Amino acid sequence: MDVTLGYLRETLSNHLNRGVGQQIYKKLVNHQYKSEGDFVRDLNEGEIAFLNTILEKELRYAMEEQDEKRVKELNEVYELL
Repeated sequence: MDVTLGYLRETLSNHLNRGVGQQIYKKLVNHQYKSEGDFVRDLNEGEIAFLNTILEKELRYAMEEQDEKRVKELNEVYELL
């Protein structure tokens, strides 16, 4: 699995209590996406909106924790959304 998508999957594991979060997580687990772009193209509008919301929060948290690697990886997906 792509490193960036691995970070995203880890992030989503904190949001499995929501149906959309589970749906996106299953996509990541069940598909072999070659890139973040392939993954993003496979999302519907609701999934994109959900990811935009949680990634904003996760990026803020990663910045506060000065986790530059996590910020970089999650930002790659966020920019594609």
